[in-house]
Amino acid sequence: MAAALLSVSLAVLAMLAGCATPGPAVLPAVAVAEPVSPPSPQAPLTMPATSPPLTLVKPAPALPAAAAVVASVPAAAIDPWGPGLPVDLEAPAARADLWTRLRLGFVMAEIDTPLVRKWEQYYAGKPDYVQRMTERGGRYLFHIVEELALRGLPTELALLPFVESAFNPQAMSSAKASGMWQFVPATGRDFALRQNIFRDDRRDVLASTRAALDYFQLLERQFGDWQLVLAAYNWGQGNVQRALDRQQRKGQTNLQTLGYADLTMPEETRNYLPKLQAIKNIVLRPEAFGLSLPPLLNHPYFLSVQITRDIDVALAAGLAGLSLEAFKQLNPQMNKPVILANGTPQILLPYDSAATFVRALASHTGELASWTAWPAPRTLKLAEAARLVGMGEAQLRELNAIPPKMLIKAGSVLLVPRDAGRGHDVAQEVAEHATLSLSPEPLPLRRVSIHAGKHGESVAAIAQRYRVSAAQVALWNQTKAGASFKPGQAVVLMLAPGQAGQPQARLRVAAKGSTGAARKPARPSAASPSQVARS
Repeated sequence: MAAALLSVSLAVLAMLAGCATPGPAVLPAVAVAEPVSPPSPQAPLTMPATSPPLTLVKPAPALPAAAAVVASVPAAAIDPWGPGLPVDLEAPAARADLWTRLRLGFVMAEIDTPLVRKWEQYYAGKPDYVQRMTERGGRYLFHIVEELALRGLPTELALLPFVESAFNPQAMSSAKASGMWQFVPATGRDFALRQNIFRDDRRDVLASTRAALDYFQLLERQFGDWQLVLAAYNWGQGNVQRALDRQQRKGQTNLQTLGYADLTMPEETRNYLPKLQAIKNIVLRPEAFGLSLPPLLNHPYFLSVQITRDIDVALAAGLAGLSLEAFKQLNPQMNKPVILANGTPQILLPYDSAATFVRALASHTGELASWTAWPAPRTLKLAEAARLVGMGEAQLRELNAIPPKMLIKAGSVLLVPRDAGRGHDVAQEVAEHATLSLSPEPLPLRRVSIHAGKHGESVAAIAQRYRVSAAQVALWNQTKAGASFKPGQAVVLMLAPGQAGQPQARLRVAAKGSTGAARKPARPSAASPSQVARS
């Protein structure tokens, strides 16, 4: 059963055994002789058996200064407004060193303002922060640069996660933007980043990078100016377009001449491009700021490994020889302690850990998943749901992040222990679309007796005043919804505590047959609870 989890050939396993071994956080300071370029991790690992293994050689001599490297690229080879990258990315230095490859792909127009100086000083004053940020980014930069090259996009875009999230794929902003590219929920859905109870693709390394590059290309088609593209990515394309339109109405007749510096924009967006320029300047000349960058090979840090069975996150990490934290650095999209093959059919592993995972999985004899999905058959209290699935109420609440005093709506999906009765892998429909919908438990109701007004009142008038249905009032008083009460007649109501005991004078507001004037009760009735949706 375990062997079926992977569709990786023995040839691939042999290939991995001979590959270069990056370090756990940052690629080691070694050069690669005649590197083999593995396929993009967008697809599961399928490396040809005939490919020669990567071989390590002694550390390369110091690379030329960044300014000299960039100056060596013919000016005609760089088109600041077009998709083309410098033509000599295959130079030996670029092939060996990822930072050099990044520098050679810089094509955006430079800015030089006091705000750039401010952010240069900020980063230069925090060398430990820059070191952590660049080491963390080293896990993802090769993949991003590869994807940019495939689309012919400027490599400055690979530096944006430094600004957005400090390359933390678990980052969450106050505006609920998530992942290293910081997508808000709605924009994430616009770019096919699925968000459900089992995973959030805004944190997925491959999916979020694909979505970000899709978004950049859409914005470039709209604005045709990379500085405006960056402003729109931060502030929103509609806001940037409206700001441009306002400036045009103020006297600029040619919209094409308007740029980033002409916009009236929020403070965050005003600082956005200067932050990126400051990081770009540091990458170009780290020594000028008293900083150093960790060595990065122009080589994949991770590989994509296909899975076909549900597997616990902790087990997958253990089989790969990784700590749970190290595993989540490359697979941060998981919301639950289980990976569903029908929702997340591949995992990312450090280059050398993929071989470890293959071997360990082949010899694993136990169960792969200890958790599964359970749809609620009807609306349930938490205690009843816990009894039905055979687990403690507190554990079920914590595992599924259910607040106190909430009902689980029918059709909601809960994570529960996997047992003999629930031993199948989770179906694709559930893995892709599972939601958890909750509603407040109804407040305890009290029997209250009021009196109809001296002119009598209709059932509908009393129902409207107390925010309950006419059918309920009729049922409580054994009459019909269209009936009326006689003057002074006792009327039975079942009300929440906050609605009971109101002064009698406030009840006498309508004549017989009138619909009366609606009053807002102290708290909403349990007859129409508001729904809280979690997805």
